[in-house]
Amino acid sequence: MSLNGRISELSNKHRQLDQKISETQKHPSVDPLELKDLKRQKLKLKEQLRWLEAS
Repeated sequence: MSLNGRISELSNKHRQLDQKISETQKHPSVDPLELKDLKRQKLKLKEQLRWLEAS
């Protein structure tokens, strides 16, 4: 897979996680551990994107 393809794939995953976090936060019975895990995954993707874009 090319570098641009990988960046595009990670960007899509980042966007999907952002949407899932937003939807999860809207529910009154949100699981704080699940939300924390989603945010951690999103941050990890963001760090990977930054690293790839700097390459």
